[in-house]
Amino acid sequence: MPVKLICASHTPLMDFCSPGAEVERAVRDTFATLAAEVRDYHPELVVVFGPDHFNGFFYDLMPSFCIGVRAAAAGDWDIGHGPLAVPEAQALDLVKAVLADDVDVAYSYRMQADHGFTQPLELLCGSITRYPAIPVFVNGAAKPLPSCRRSVALGRAIGRHLAGSQQRILLIGSGGLSHDPPTPQMGSVPPEVEEFLIGGRNPTPEARQARQARVVATGQALARGEGASLPLNADWDKQLMEAFRIGDFDALAALSDEAILRDGGRGGQEIRAWIAAFAALAEFGPYHAEVRYYHPIQEWIAGMGMMSAQPVGQ
Repeated sequence: MPVKLICASHTPLMDFCSPGAEVERAVRDTFATLAAEVRDYHPELVVVFGPDHFNGFFYDLMPSFCIGVRAAAAGDWDIGHGPLAVPEAQALDLVKAVLADDVDVAYSYRMQADHGFTQPLELLCGSITRYPAIPVFVNGAAKPLPSCRRSVALGRAIGRHLAGSQQRILLIGSGGLSHDPPTPQMGSVPPEVEEFLIGGRNPTPEARQARQARVVATGQALARGEGASLPLNADWDKQLMEAFRIGDFDALAALSDEAILRDGGRGGQEIRAWIAAFAALAEFGPYHAEVRYYHPIQEWIAGMGMMSAQPVGQ
């Protein structure tokens, strides 16, 4: 039952803004190195833990966690198109196992996977269909949020099930680290924006373009030291990555919404996806983890971090 893990920040602004040639080259080179490792490993199953940014999940029915039994790219930021290669029977088995482990997880036969899923699949696996992949949504945007403690429980339940497999498994955690994109929040926006948050899936091309332009402008303002977004927090990011490296799940489970928002911004809540991924890995036994890259990139509104891990002795 070989298993590997890669956790990485995502940012669709990679293809819209440059933080400078040297920084951008380092990020892309690290992704290329990790992608080569994935090709050499040739996983038989990929499980992707990721958030959503009000592209596929909305307040008309907002789960804390959802496993995609069937899934397709949401099409945001033009990253990935069409269905993901979800092995339906295995996804259903995973749903049943997690429910039997007393973690209430939703499941979907029509999941829309946004860039939180499609970008890491593109960058690490070559495409969204290269390997069989099960997407696991972890709510990191729509308050009230699942606790980090429950994110650990989700990951552990998934890991316990996967540990009984004889397949080569790749776990991907997507999201974080510190970043504060202009994500609207229910209760503090006008009625028309609330309506979008409730049921805004499948927007017109013009509406999607306008939304994406606001995010690009936010990154440009942040790089100039302007705008309302919180600055990136390298100290917080590095503390988190150290907790993942040593497997301090007590500290990770104890993270509160308020502390994450204060130190990591609105997008920092996505760290739940990393927490679930590492918790799943921990069910395979003690692991060795390392930081492969880190740099706070204002233009991309992201503390860009990448980590890899695998069981000790594998």
